[in-house]
Amino acid sequence: MTELEHTPAETAKISLDQVFTLLDQQDSDQLRILLEAVHPGQLADILEAMPPKKRVQLWLLVPESQEAETLSLLRDEVRNSLIINMEPEELVAAAEHMDANDLAYIFEEFPEHIRQSIEEKLPDEILEWLETNLSFEEGTAGRLMSQDVITVRNDVTLEVVLRYLQLHDELPDYTDGLMVIDRAGFYQGKLLLNKVLTHDKEMLVKDVMDTQQQAILATDDEHAVTLFFEQFHLVSAPVVDEKNRLIGRITMDDAMEILRAEADRTLLGRDGLDEEEDLFAPVISSTKRRTVWLGINLITAFLAAWVIGMYTDTLDKIVALAVLMPIVASMGGIAGSQTLTLTIRGLALDQITSGNRFWLSRKEILIGVLNGLLWAVVIALLAWLWFQHVGISLVIAAAIVINLIAAAASGIAIPLILQRMNIDPALSGAVILTTVTDVVGFMSFLGLATYFLL
Repeated sequence: MTELEHTPAETAKISLDQVFTLLDQQDSDQLRILLEAVHPGQLADILEAMPPKKRVQLWLLVPESQEAETLSLLRDEVRNSLIINMEPEELVAAAEHMDANDLAYIFEEFPEHIRQSIEEKLPDEILEWLETNLSFEEGTAGRLMSQDVITVRNDVTLEVVLRYLQLHDELPDYTDGLMVIDRAGFYQGKLLLNKVLTHDKEMLVKDVMDTQQQAILATDDEHAVTLFFEQFHLVSAPVVDEKNRLIGRITMDDAMEILRAEADRTLLGRDGLDEEEDLFAPVISSTKRRTVWLGINLITAFLAAWVIGMYTDTLDKIVALAVLMPIVASMGGIAGSQTLTLTIRGLALDQITSGNRFWLSRKEILIGVLNGLLWAVVIALLAWLWFQHVGISLVIAAAIVINLIAAAASGIAIPLILQRMNIDPALSGAVILTTVTDVVGFMSFLGLATYFLL
């Protein structure tokens, strides 16, 4: 590899270092030249990787031609930190240059007086699209859809379709087919491009189109959209209203973006973090967010400590119990986590219903019983070799069986209950499960020891 060749990661790192260096040197002219050559997506990554003050300094140097697209690619909190530092005229100008879909995505983040100014300057067709998009709830297909869809009527020939396509300078990204409608605008099916090219040009669209291509309802939630794309292996899909009128389309990159956001939300949510949080957000605001989650974990920790405190006399008399306690809790936690993860995945993929819920619960509890018996023997043997005490070995064996069964039952029940309460089990299920396995593990182990060994 020559000195001029870099991997994508190295190039991004070099660009970021260059930006920091030029900002420190206050070399605005050179920095402007550099920014003009940077793709808006990479520029968004650079802005998100900068502390607030330097971020504002850099944003002031961003070419006007790149402001619109860059704003649309930023995380919410980072974008808002820039919007509050922009002049009203600058915001309106940026909005005017935005793609209609990008504008709809961030429109509500603008201050009210800016939104009014933007609406006054938008063409009627963009304003109509904006109103349609914003009429749907956040997190639905209607908010996600775009208007860059090419439609053809079902009663024209393929030759007419070809001539129509030739009128376009280029096709929208991820166009694998054309959406077919009737004269009233109702969705009829999808005409794949390969059929346009390979079939007799005198054939009618309705004789060639794919009538099995289902449409996404605009009120469907984003999760249903991702399942739809995964199930049918789609590149693009039509979006219809409640009357089956075609109003837009969703592409595979939109579905991938939802999956990425869901993965971020799940990963960060387990620790009480927000996927839109700015890495360089002010200390106070970040502290407030994390304090709540720490408080919840403190409550669960005190609950486990309270259970242990009920058996202080037992622990004083048999010190070996204190040494073995973490084993019981840890085994239950790991076993429960396995069941919890599988259940959450099943719910996410709509694989768990009232028809198979009982069978799945029975299966997981049986696995808990078998694993409990297996590891009870192993741990009991190790405990006997360690402490030479048959009673302690039998007690920990029984506690392991009890806790693994409880862990399996909890791993199934907790996600189902949380889902019924409209709470995302991926975010809070692990905390509740850990509390259950700790409490059951400590109580069964110390309770049995108190009853049989004292």
